Amino acid sequence: MAEEEVREPLLDGAPRKIGNVGGRRKMLGCCDPSTFGHRLIVLGLMCFLGFGSYFCYDNPAALQIQVQSDMKVNTAEFMQLYAWYSWPNVILCFFGGFLIDRVFGIRLGTVIFSLFVCVGQVVFSVGALVNAFWLMEVGRLIFGIGGESLAVAQNTYAVSWFKGKELNLVFGLQLSMARVGSTVNMNVMALVYERIMAMVGSMGHTTLGITLMIGAVTCIFSLTCALVLGYLDRRAEKLLNKEQGKTGEVIKLTDVKDFSLSLWLIFLICVFYYVAVFPFIGLGKVFFIEKFKFSPQQAGAINSVVYIISAPLSPLFGILVDRTGRNIVWVMCAIVITLAAHIMLAFTFWNPWIAMVFLGISYSLLACALWPMVAFVVPEHQLGTAYGFMQSIQNLGLAIVAIAAGAILDARGYLFLEVFFIACMCLALISVVMLYFVNQLTRGELNLSAWKRMKLQKEAELEAEKQAFLRRQSQNDLAKLKPMSAFGVRNRYLSRLGAQLPNHYCTHLSALAHRSVLK
Repeated sequence: MAEEEVREPLLDGAPRKIGNVGGRRKMLGCCDPSTFGHRLIVLGLMCFLGFGSYFCYDNPAALQIQVQSDMKVNTAEFMQLYAWYSWPNVILCFFGGFLIDRVFGIRLGTVIFSLFVCVGQVVFSVGALVNAFWLMEVGRLIFGIGGESLAVAQNTYAVSWFKGKELNLVFGLQLSMARVGSTVNMNVMALVYERIMAMVGSMGHTTLGITLMIGAVTCIFSLTCALVLGYLDRRAEKLLNKEQGKTGEVIKLTDVKDFSLSLWLIFLICVFYYVAVFPFIGLGKVFFIEKFKFSPQQAGAINSVVYIISAPLSPLFGILVDRTGRNIVWVMCAIVITLAAHIMLAFTFWNPWIAMVFLGISYSLLACALWPMVAFVVPEHQLGTAYGFMQSIQNLGLAIVAIAAGAILDARGYLFLEVFFIACMCLALISVVMLYFVNQLTRGELNLSAWKRMKLQKEAELEAEKQAFLRRQSQNDLAKLKPMSAFGVRNRYLSRLGAQLPNHYCTHLSALAHRSVLK
């Protein structure tokens, strides 16, 4: 039987192959970083890396009634909890990748951002325990510093371990696990609050603080995953001479002046769409209780439908868009469906499950069709800046609209709030229609079919090969025309006259001179 081989590093870092000889034990399959079993363990850790962050992000939405009653705040003040999460990410979206690549490294960076998430959630919980709403806002600010950057680190790990293998599936699984965290939060936190209330004996800020502190356990779990993942990544680096993962982002703010009109329209679509989805989910639970007379448990369940649907559908819609192309058409369909869902919720008493299912489907579809469009309108070296700017504008819009939505709800009620969301969706629809015509006028690639994009890509590759060949040919021609030195010119002249050259010249100048046949 052939001897099984394992790779181990030498002291100088060069890998060598060894067998199961000399009493040395071979590694089990799940312990070998090059095997699928080991990468499956790493994948599980990657997925749970962001579970705590997504679980705790919507803690305020799951406990909206309790937060407002126990902390004695109105809706505008309550929505500040979401605004404070978004404010730091208006800036950090530009520098998260830089901090991971150049300052901390992927392993230390992941642990640091996980610590920010944990500390933020603990401070948020302590603020409720001591009845200090300002401290809860500070906690959300700290939480926001780590939350978005942790997502960047998660994606960097995925590329480092699965690039060229199962990367698309890995991204889909990570997104699905994030949605699972949000779904569990929406359906569990209210029940946890009721259990704590039964133990304490009354409602109040203490019950709220204990409930939020229990939620912080998920952040500690994610921090543990970050530590284990860092150890496994360091171990793989030693065993396989594997380089530390990098985001590859190159952020240059001067690139903003080169952004095309199509890219700015994509930014507008992103802002107008997401400000009509995330703030609605943040305020949705009480909306379903007041308008449709749902129980808190039923309202929490229906408010989480968007996340439940997006978990399995996001990977499937990603495959659909990849196979068909036509990104602008898919984005337009998603916006129209979302607009219809908000109209149903605002002006009808139809079963809200229908509208929320539509919202979940359209939310998943838009994410798969909108974000990849950036790569079609900017060169590769500007992608980091473009995506950073897109996330920055998105967080700025979410922060402002969160405050505005709370103020509208306090002053006018849910009907006017829904009209506001419908107006945002109409602006998103106008933007995507403008993008369609701009793309047509500029003969862009945003709405091409998949096969036509593939054809253009092959033509571009052939043209690039042709240009590379011409450059090489030009360099060869220039090398042939390179002028000789004065030394070479003199010896060539003497050779043609028939002069006898010394013997040692022949070894160095065989291409420039030859021995005279005259003796």
